[in-house]
Amino acid sequence: MSSCIGSLVLFLGLVFSADALNVWPMPVSVNYGSKSLVLSKDFELRTDGSTYIDRSGILRDGFARMVETIRMTHVVDGDVKGPDVLTGLHVVVHLPDEELNFGVDESYKLYVPEAGNSIYAHVEAQTIYGALHGLQTFSQLCHFNFTTRIIELHQAPWNVVDQPRFSYRGLLIDTSRHYQPLPMIKKVIDAMAYTKLNVLHWHIVDAQSFPLEIPSYPRLWNGAYSVSERYTMADAVEVVEYAQRRGINVLAEIDVPGHAQSWGVGYPSLWPSSDCQQPLDVSNDFTFKVIDGILSDFSKVFKFKFIHLGGDEVDTSCWMMTPHVKKWLTKKGLNESEAYQYFVLRAQNIAISHGYDIVNWEETFNNFGSKLSRKTVVHNWLGGGVAQKVVATGLRCIVSNQDVWYLDHLDTTWQQFYMNEPLTNITNPRQQKLVLGGEVCMWGEHIDGSDIEQTIWPRAAAAAERLWAPYKKLAKDPRQVTERLAHFRCLLNQRGVAAAPLAGPGRVAPEEPGSCFRQ
Repeated sequence: MSSCIGSLVLFLGLVFSADALNVWPMPVSVNYGSKSLVLSKDFELRTDGSTYIDRSGILRDGFARMVETIRMTHVVDGDVKGPDVLTGLHVVVHLPDEELNFGVDESYKLYVPEAGNSIYAHVEAQTIYGALHGLQTFSQLCHFNFTTRIIELHQAPWNVVDQPRFSYRGLLIDTSRHYQPLPMIKKVIDAMAYTKLNVLHWHIVDAQSFPLEIPSYPRLWNGAYSVSERYTMADAVEVVEYAQRRGINVLAEIDVPGHAQSWGVGYPSLWPSSDCQQPLDVSNDFTFKVIDGILSDFSKVFKFKFIHLGGDEVDTSCWMMTPHVKKWLTKKGLNESEAYQYFVLRAQNIAISHGYDIVNWEETFNNFGSKLSRKTVVHNWLGGGVAQKVVATGLRCIVSNQDVWYLDHLDTTWQQFYMNEPLTNITNPRQQKLVLGGEVCMWGEHIDGSDIEQTIWPRAAAAAERLWAPYKKLAKDPRQVTERLAHFRCLLNQRGVAAAPLAGPGRVAPEEPGSCFRQ
């Protein structure tokens, strides 16, 4: 019993310490005081003065989610009275548009006064998506008091001015190596919103399975693991809309020409031969008709500016070993490397015809960078130094170097995730702007619905602060943020996210009994 009491004291000391700033990720500017307020039982949303009309209810629903998140399903039945009651939240959004795409203004200001007759907290933002970030920050300032059974906000007055450092702050999930049920994908999206990540990179298909319905070519999802491990196009719409209402874009990926063996289960002619099943048959026009059909279907669902076309780890030896493909290469005067280039560039042109900019893995740049469309974003994953070379050519880049930002590498610690700097050795301001941001990757070979959350969190949250906070606010030593990240990890647990302890590598279990805040 005494150890439980000690843990409770430790819990209270960390959560309610008057001098602790427990906000993640760190805002651009934050000032706070020492006054405590209580939230009204009828905490309300006001929007007078806002240009944004909220026709589709994004703000209304976001506010309701925030209140439920703050309450954490506790029964709030304490006596709320007195002069220090926070009546509600006044949100002013200046732009009426709800379109979510790359580069949308995500800035916000949050002000919580310390006194007044009818106290309202205030969020001001240019767009609804900046306002949603303001709601997330406000939610971290509030705590349920188990003694009084009311919601309290400590350290008022608060004055926060905030905006992201990078416009692209991504997390990849892989639904080919293991199927992820829709409720789990939604849980990942919810946690992304808590951490202010804003791009879900959905690596939908790969060599192992093709789980997504493609109306133009309905036999493609014959390549799914089973009839129940599939996504309809309506499911894809649901994921996109669910994410969009939380300020998150969905980047869809079809990886071509490699990583595509599953495509031929439904359409065997996409394989060079039954004995040599990938990469896709470069000599067959049907291959590109299928890609065109997929991207045509995608364009009706995935509205993000970018589409990911993969292009990595292409072993072209199959083309040379298949007589009809080899004959086609000879006729075209192409060697294997040139055929790889031909395939990637033709796929790029198809994507452009559907209105997309293209993301390709870095091998395309490493092999024929000067030939890539200027609409290309190069996705760095093999290691350091590539981003520097990419932006020097004037192309854009996303950083995901596997040595420190691959979540399936369980030996990579949260400290390494935190310290990875996308702009390493890039000092030219013009070239720095070409680095769109970064992405942590949750490859699915050893991940399914049973362990995805604790493999992602809290290490992805460490990278999220790197991508959000201004460089001067980032800790030079990760030990400086350990307690704050531990607090956020426990907050994720309280919100139903299975975030693993900080102590140890990825997906580690607690070592022994004790407070969440010391694990």
